[in-house]
Amino acid sequence: MRKRLLAALLASTLAGCSFLQTGFQQPAPALPDAWPAMAGQPASLAEARWWTLFRDQTLDALVEEALQHNHDIAIGAARVLEAEARLGVTDAQRYPVVTANGGGNRTGISEATDTPMFSGMPRYQNNYRATLEASYEIDVWGKYRRASDAARAELLAAQAAQDTVKVTLAAEVAQQYFNLMAGDAQLAVLAEELQTRNETLDLLRLRQREGLTSNYEVRLAEAEVAAVEGQRAVVRRSQDTLESTLLLLLGRSPREVMQGGVDRAPGGMEQPLWVPDGLPSELLLRRPDIREAEQKLLAEDARIAVARAEFFPSISLTAYLGSESATLGKLFSGPAGIFQFALGLGQPIFNAGRLSFSLKAAEARREQAIAGYQRSVAAAFGDVRNALTAQTMAREALQAESQRVGALREALRLANLRYEGGLSSRLEVLDADRQLLLAQMARINAENTQRAAIVSLFKALGGGWQAPE
Repeated sequence: MRKRLLAALLASTLAGCSFLQTGFQQPAPALPDAWPAMAGQPASLAEARWWTLFRDQTLDALVEEALQHNHDIAIGAARVLEAEARLGVTDAQRYPVVTANGGGNRTGISEATDTPMFSGMPRYQNNYRATLEASYEIDVWGKYRRASDAARAELLAAQAAQDTVKVTLAAEVAQQYFNLMAGDAQLAVLAEELQTRNETLDLLRLRQREGLTSNYEVRLAEAEVAAVEGQRAVVRRSQDTLESTLLLLLGRSPREVMQGGVDRAPGGMEQPLWVPDGLPSELLLRRPDIREAEQKLLAEDARIAVARAEFFPSISLTAYLGSESATLGKLFSGPAGIFQFALGLGQPIFNAGRLSFSLKAAEARREQAIAGYQRSVAAAFGDVRNALTAQTMAREALQAESQRVGALREALRLANLRYEGGLSSRLEVLDADRQLLLAQMARINAENTQRAAIVSLFKALGGGWQAPE
């Protein structure tokens, strides 16, 4: 009889395990073999600390400070700790629960009832009891094991989400820092231009007193000086806003946000980096947001197995071992020993479709996770494509603006020669000077845009790349 029961239980277990298999296969997105080729461009080698490739120690210090003190980083770390605790709680369900219990009571029996007392039975009775109780549900159908798999996947997803915050934060710090550096470069250009225009204004006023120039030319020069001063005020206001934003990213105190400043590298910035060509597309699958979506998908698949296991019987074992005595002094003597072992079996019969609806909800959540995973992969490739295009266009724009600055410098020199030789008016010189100033500002913006594209590409790749063999 025992052999038949064991065989029947084993058969039902194997059948149940077969039924619990979801048959799920992780989506395999169609990936291109490599990024679009950019022949002739040098390859770079990136590390996990990708921002160090810009060779700016000030930037390195700012990013490290942000990674240590930023509030979003602290929130992400706390969420990882929460996920670890939830995994511990879920794993604990796979093991027996042992409880120590103890107690005592004194009972008085009435002598005025119709139920007679047995002969020699005392009216007042004492009872003391001390036991160790254990309970354990056999995980025949893998319900708790799959719940642990889901919790472990959620922990990995939380860690990937924290990595996403780190990559995003480093990119934001780098971008704001480069914006500050670009603003400083523009202020330097404007300061030089303002000095030149003030010197020109002083010269024109001197010539006016000698009757060699008109009041009209002096007023035009004064207007040009005021225009440069106005541009400086706009750039300074933008710099103040950028500093406040960067200080908040660094996680500094409110007092430092109000009164502090941000260090800059002496000597300006080096030439921007360039992305290597021929990088494999599989590199993108390591992005933390894609890993997060993948782990969430695996967690939802595990929860389907948990929901299906609810349809099957639950088999539990309970036991206790201890002592029970009428007197406290004999509680731990040999005759006072007690024990019990029990086997329990529970099978859901009717629950108004609750289990079926729970299974359908789990399957629907998995479909959502599949769509989210596919969306994350597609969005990642979109980010890379946009960053590559922005890098190429920014490089072309920088080359064009550099040529424009060179041409306008020569044009301004020729305009001054023509004006001094009496072949043109002062308006021609002013027009050439205005165009040169605009070209210089545009060149700085183009250089900063190229750096922004590089930072965006680092972010899109999840933190860098390795040069192909």
